[in-house]
Amino acid sequence: MPPGCAWDERTRCHRAPAVAYADVVRALVGSKTPYEDTARRYSELAGRARIRHEPHPYQSEALSAWRSHRGRGVVVLPTGAGKSHVALLAIDEKKRSTLVVAPTLDLVRQWFDLLGATFGTPIGLVGGGEHDVQLLTVTTYDSAFLHMDHLGGRFGLIVFDECHHLPSAGYAHAARASVAPYRLGLTATPERADGREAQLANLIGPIVYRKDIIELSGDYLAEYDVERVSIDLSPEERAEHDAERAIYRDFVRKHGIRMSDPSGWGLFVMHSSQNAEGRRAMAAYRRQRELAFAPSAKLEYLDHLLHLHRHDRAILFTQDNATAYAIGRRFLVPVITHQTKVRERSAILAGLAAGTYRAVATSRVLNEGVDVPDANVAVILSGSGSVREHVQRLGRILRKKADKRAVLFELVTEATTETFTSERRRDHSAYR
Repeated sequence: MPPGCAWDERTRCHRAPAVAYADVVRALVGSKTPYEDTARRYSELAGRARIRHEPHPYQSEALSAWRSHRGRGVVVLPTGAGKSHVALLAIDEKKRSTLVVAPTLDLVRQWFDLLGATFGTPIGLVGGGEHDVQLLTVTTYDSAFLHMDHLGGRFGLIVFDECHHLPSAGYAHAARASVAPYRLGLTATPERADGREAQLANLIGPIVYRKDIIELSGDYLAEYDVERVSIDLSPEERAEHDAERAIYRDFVRKHGIRMSDPSGWGLFVMHSSQNAEGRRAMAAYRRQRELAFAPSAKLEYLDHLLHLHRHDRAILFTQDNATAYAIGRRFLVPVITHQTKVRERSAILAGLAAGTYRAVATSRVLNEGVDVPDANVAVILSGSGSVREHVQRLGRILRKKADKRAVLFELVTEATTETFTSERRRDHSAYR
């Protein structure tokens, strides 16, 4: 039997996971072994795309690289560089029924509109209360995980947008349970903190093409500047920050907790919930973070930036909802968090694009999946140490438009954990 097949005593036959379908068929064809295929239920697409844009050279190169790997692999391009156009080219070339998997309902909506406009055919939708399967269908990672057992044979090409989400235990099932011989992953930053990006080679294919921001800025992305601004705590804030941090650190040391370990945070939460001392340590942890995230000088400097760029369109990024809402109240700008309903979110982004709003504050929900070509200023007030998050936030303002030049301001509170966090997340060529 071909590689990947294993004998199953329960069914008294050889079996293989759906992801091995293409390899099994190729092995059978290569050995000239007669076979009957009842796994494949996908169709060919009639005609071609009704709207076709001339691809940029790097998009053609990406498609060629993907093609040379038998239509399996990951394409890494910066946000704003047109990853979705590479997928449209792949769909138009292979002409197989296609499932596009995206992480958020906002991205699902964008793909739904894009596929409908490009191919002029009914587009299916699975997720968000919808279950309509067509030759071209869009779904979320959550819905793909739930429904792939009966969708897995119906698509010959599967596109994983923001594919760095895929290597989680649940989502990976969506790739393993699909027979699709053609697979395309799209992402700006495949790297994951847990190192599981190595699984992408088995789930989709290897990284077949990669271009970073610095390689495309100017010609295909907006030129940009990055400014790191150091912020000092006031004497009163410094005293409170250091006192609260000492309480938190003493508790962690007392219980032998190493916060650098993967289990560190969970142990801290467990111990902090057991008595008054622990609850005080958790409150201290939160307070020292609040002071680092939004000290008075940082908000005063944001006031200066908003005035300086009052004729621009700005996105203000924070690590937490509380800071985002505080900025919204202080500067009278709309706020988008995970609590914002889809209609309100769409209205706010439309207002930013139209110039009704000059700035929008957000926590982390706009890190990916937002297309606002007019936005040219990003202010990072706080964030995680994730390189991917930082690159995604920069990418939000790099969509090319006329002679636009973008600028990203990173406000960092000195002598706090933000200093180390900033150094970690800037470990990318875009910031060198």
